[in-house]
Amino acid sequence: MAAPVVPESLLGWPWKITLLLIAVTGFGAAVLHSAAGGSWEPYAAKHLMRFGVALVMALVMSRFSDAVYRFMAYPVYVALLLLLMVVEAIGFTGGGSQRWIDLGFMQLQPSELMKPAIVLVLARFYSTLPPGLVGTLRGIAPAMILVALPCALVLTQPDLGTTLAIVASGVVIVFIAGAPLKWFLVTGGAAAAALPFVYTLVLTPYQQSRVTTFLAPESDPLGEGYQITQSKIAIGSGGITGKGFGDGSQSHLAYLPEAHTDFVFATMAEEWGLLGGMFVIACYGLMLRWALRVAHRAPHRFGRLLAIGMGFTIFFYAAINLLMVMGFAPVVGIPLPFLSHGGSSMLTVMICIGTLMAVDHWGKTQSRRRY
Repeated sequence: MAAPVVPESLLGWPWKITLLLIAVTGFGAAVLHSAAGGSWEPYAAKHLMRFGVALVMALVMSRFSDAVYRFMAYPVYVALLLLLMVVEAIGFTGGGSQRWIDLGFMQLQPSELMKPAIVLVLARFYSTLPPGLVGTLRGIAPAMILVALPCALVLTQPDLGTTLAIVASGVVIVFIAGAPLKWFLVTGGAAAAALPFVYTLVLTPYQQSRVTTFLAPESDPLGEGYQITQSKIAIGSGGITGKGFGDGSQSHLAYLPEAHTDFVFATMAEEWGLLGGMFVIACYGLMLRWALRVAHRAPHRFGRLLAIGMGFTIFFYAAINLLMVMGFAPVVGIPLPFLSHGGSSMLTVMICIGTLMAVDHWGKTQSRRRY
């Protein structure tokens, strides 16, 4: 019998999702190339390099056993809590926020890494908790503490967007683990009632202005509402097919702030139009579909919670950023996965991808053993 053309060891690699990631990241590099005025530096080249390194990391992570992930859950969580304390003590300040640790070759943002870490540690916690105890105080209180500790540290930076992302990921894991709906209704009602107090006593004046600008951006189009106003102009002016690659005026004439990071979708939409936007959204839809399929095939509860949590983290990134740049959510500084320039966000999203690949591998391995 003739030897197979493709080695069997390569057939197990997640080629479909890898090719999808390469496609959307390559498109993102083209957008960043245009945002830099037709140059690979300083954005596009680094974007591709970071993706290449992170993709290798994700493929390596995909071969780790579930025992490794279980063992690393609490140590990783504690290590990131310590890094958040380091940020508070000696962190690098940029844009009015103290969020980064200067490593020389990159600015590390530990709060970004806490997004997948909170999913990992909660999945580990609930995988060992008897299902009957999930809806009790023993099942809810530890989870609330695990979420509250990093949120308290991140809020001091201040970083409301990352705080909301950590809370949202935690809520999803608790819900999927089996907590009763009444807990969420009571908590949601209490949170809604506390909103006026949070706005007045917790949010900084800068964060308060973000909220009021979201509600009425036209009230100060040259001040606090400038970002979202220019973003809407850029997206709307792209029309169906866009102005053409490299022909966007909003980003090239510096009308659009943060054209290579938070508002990269507006940069893309101006040049590629509705068709470009539909391509990007379709890519995220395929990623979410893949994550849900991975969760469905997961061989155990731990893998299922991990897959849903990591998939939701990527979805939260994309959904909030898209809502933000179109004026449907406050500007909270959440980047767009695989398009925005940024090392920490790329690392975080690829950790989620690598974990999903690992859960997928566990499910396929168990299926092969059955037969």
